Amino acid sequence: MNDILTLLMAWLAGGLLGAMFFGGLWWTVQKGMASDHPALWFSGSLLLRTSLLLTGFYFLSGGHWERLLLALLGFVIARPVVARLTLPAQENHAGAAREGSHAPHP
Repeated sequence: MNDILTLLMAWLAGGLLGAMFFGGLWWTVQKGMASDHPALWFSGSLLLRTSLLLTGFYFLSGGHWERLLLALLGFVIARPVVARLTLPAQENHAGAAREGSHAPHP
């Protein structure tokens, strides 16, 4: 039972690391595109996010490949979740699609 709880915590912690990594990427793109020095934003963010991620995986695994595997699974699952949460409102997509279309409507 204790092993299952440990593996569940590794999975959740991997998801949290993924949310921080991909959320930080989204935030960096928002700030970097509006900045006068986007290269500094992107390179600094990459270095910080990757360092935090690898350090987190190192401590989460504790030398056990099972924990590392579940942490990686949580990380991968976090990507589409963060992508879904950071989408603009649906009405913006529908309006942009109608404005950009030059084909006649049936």
